[in-house]
Amino acid sequence: MSEFHLKVGEPAPDFELTSDSGAKVKLSALRGQRVVVYFYPKDDTPGCTTQACGFRDNYVNIQEKNAVVLGISPDSEKSHVKFKTKFNLPFTLLADEDHAVCELYGVWGEKSMMGKKYMGVHRSHFVVDEHGTLIDVRYKIKPEDSVNGALKMIGL
Repeated sequence: MSEFHLKVGEPAPDFELTSDSGAKVKLSALRGQRVVVYFYPKDDTPGCTTQACGFRDNYVNIQEKNAVVLGISPDSEKSHVKFKTKFNLPFTLLADEDHAVCELYGVWGEKSMMGKKYMGVHRSHFVVDEHGTLIDVRYKIKPEDSVNGALKMIGL
């Protein structure tokens, strides 16, 4: 599948990943709630911390809107635990070490830093409604814009 292929109105691709607590989390098991699924490149880096803390700072309001947040990166469960503890993140982080879910959502692709090309995660978010349908699809989004856009889609 090509990058950036998902569209609003389509069913959100289902997945199951291991969380920071070691539990398996399956997207389809969260039906009945809105779910913000956000993909980020790496734990404890400036942009990823800004994005995570933005969701953290609004999490009580997110929960009041019958919504949950899932953060996904290729980092390990152990890395997620450190990141979550350091910044007191109240939501679930999922380990996608083989980047299969990143690829499923079209967020894994070529990136470039200081002239070097490499494969990695394009910061993106998806908002899934109570029925499992995508109601917001944002590829290559800035950390602050991701938080504000996702909050708007769940009614905040």
